[in-house]
Amino acid sequence: MKDVVVIGSGKIGSTIARLLADTGHYHVTVVDRSAEQLADIESGPALSTAILDITDEAALSAQLTGKFAVLSAAPFQLTVSIATAAAKAGVHYLDLTEDVESTRQVKQIAKTAKTAFIPQCGLAPGFISIVASDLARKFDSLDSVRLRVGALPQFPSNALNYNLTWSTDGVINEYIQPCEAVVNGELIEVPALEEREEFSLDGVTYEAFNTSGGLGTLCETLKGKVNTLNYRTIRYPGHAAIMKALLQDLGLRHRREVLKDILEHALPTTLQDVVIVFVTVSGRRSGRLIQETYANKIYSTQIGGRTTSAIQVTTASSICAVLDLLAGGNIPASGFVRQEDIALDAFLRNRFGVYYRQGEPVKGHGITVAA
Repeated sequence: MKDVVVIGSGKIGSTIARLLADTGHYHVTVVDRSAEQLADIESGPALSTAILDITDEAALSAQLTGKFAVLSAAPFQLTVSIATAAAKAGVHYLDLTEDVESTRQVKQIAKTAKTAFIPQCGLAPGFISIVASDLARKFDSLDSVRLRVGALPQFPSNALNYNLTWSTDGVINEYIQPCEAVVNGELIEVPALEEREEFSLDGVTYEAFNTSGGLGTLCETLKGKVNTLNYRTIRYPGHAAIMKALLQDLGLRHRREVLKDILEHALPTTLQDVVIVFVTVSGRRSGRLIQETYANKIYSTQIGGRTTSAIQVTTASSICAVLDLLAGGNIPASGFVRQEDIALDAFLRNRFGVYYRQGEPVKGHGITVAA
């Protein structure tokens, strides 16, 4: 049994806790300042809860001392505080943040840490980088790497064609912050919500546009090796135009709490969602220009008798798989670990990574297409 701490008892944090505790190989303590949210978590021999203000540095360090790892499912604003406490306590650190600046600070903390620091262990950033890196390794030289990910309602019923499926703060942040990209071989920043495109998959039309954080550390990893690298979020057509009006024309990018309140009171949540993962890599192999694509759809499913949304399943199972690989000695146990350092085959063989195989793609003729 390895003792781990999960910080955050929301939808993702509670799913992580249940997945780990059900294995019988981890004892999980879920930490949150909200007694009300913690009360919804079913405790047991392998799962306990603790009320704690994460901003209390001494209390957090005491909670982490002696543990194997801490997994942060907290808002991105708390990332640096949790990582700092993990370094002081000498425990492994994993998080789900999409925030670029927070990850840069985690990387600095990792330079002097004796344990592994593995940020961005979710869907995007996270699994998407593992897929992209796996495809990229198959080429002698790279031309373009294009990553597209979306968590969408299966049955959209409002003008935004969207339901709240994960952190509202995270959605707003990725719609506002500058986005990293490689254009004509140069690492640059591009604005969020721009460079909209449309594509079809399985007969359904989608739009995709720039959002922040989805590339993780791929820009740094592939800088100087690729001509074009970008990440865009997938939505149903019409979503980007309305969000641009709210954020830019009405100025709500400067009043995030107002926008958060509007979205959380106007948009219902749903467990009937679908996660779309779409990665296309082109480059040269044996002198020929070749393209390979990974396309996958993951739907909500049952975990422990509960219906669990696709975004919960993919995000929670991803960080659990990385923890499992760390515990099994399959990834470095010290320093800063990038998602692209993790082998796709090892991830998908893992007992948690298997959740990504419910819509497992089939391969043929050098191109990967959805089944």
